[in-house]
Amino acid sequence: MTVRAIRFFGDPVLKSPAAAIDTIDDGVRSLVRDLLDTVELPGRAGVAAPQIGVGLRAFSYNVDGVIGYILNPRLVEVSGDPALIGEGCLSVPNLWHDTLRHPYARAVGIDLDGNDITLEGEGLMAQALQHECDHLDGILYLDRLSPAERRVAMREVRESSWF
Repeated sequence: MTVRAIRFFGDPVLKSPAAAIDTIDDGVRSLVRDLLDTVELPGRAGVAAPQIGVGLRAFSYNVDGVIGYILNPRLVEVSGDPALIGEGCLSVPNLWHDTLRHPYARAVGIDLDGNDITLEGEGLMAQALQHECDHLDGILYLDRLSPAERRVAMREVRESSWF
């Protein structure tokens, strides 16, 4: 079991778009094992590869007792009226802010065998799909906050013990 350390706000890998996975090799298989091991810890709904320092398009999820992963995910559908929902991020610890998210999301990608897979859901799964796909595009949830809420969040970051 390899639980990888989470990269924190300010690390350039978190603001860089992740590269597509072109070849599924031992390195990618090892990355998926690490992502799955890292997301299994309590209180984690998802971990994107950049959060463990790897600039590739992959993430793991842990929603309602279901743990899995997706490679090269693309968010292909969001629906419903966006609503503010409390959200946090392992890369910005101890902060919790209302973030505008759609109540339904669907992502497509591949598994380690190159097979097409679809992940979809409402509630926490929809939120996780949007949040993790944002990570792969170099977007943190703080970037989605209203200007006033972002000012509050950035003050909290500056005052935090981990920054």
